[in-house]
Amino acid sequence: MPVTDVQHDIDSRTLTITAEFAAPPERVWQIYADPRQLEKIWGPPGYPATFVEHDLSPGGRAHFYMTSPEGEKFAGYWKVLAVDEPRSFTFEDGFADLEFNAIPDMPVSTNVYTFTEHDGHTRATYVATYETAEGLEKVLAMGVVEGASSAINQIDDLLAA
Repeated sequence: MPVTDVQHDIDSRTLTITAEFAAPPERVWQIYADPRQLEKIWGPPGYPATFVEHDLSPGGRAHFYMTSPEGEKFAGYWKVLAVDEPRSFTFEDGFADLEFNAIPDMPVSTNVYTFTEHDGHTRATYVATYETAEGLEKVLAMGVVEGASSAINQIDDLLAA
């Protein structure tokens, strides 16, 4: 399992997930840079993602939805803030309606994904900072730790393919 640690801190409004992959950072970066690869790991198992827009450059946007086993769609968006290929990228992540408009009463987080070489592997650090402690508590109650961890754990299969 790639996920090696999960921490959340209500006071700092952060959720941090650490993972390790048996591939160089450049290869892990490609998963996030290529929407067709990203679709294979963005949603938890059984909830595949479809990216209808994907621009991983500063100021770029990504629009996606995940489809449940019953066919229900859950949409979201990214607003890309910074990119340091292949080491990191920063983006705002939010919930959206099916026309990709932000849902105002749902939490928004600023995410920093960092990929560093570590003993021939990649150590990935995923840090999400929520606007409010209540926002973090809401996504924790929704199962974000389990969903994000199971999604990240799919990366090994993609790397082995």
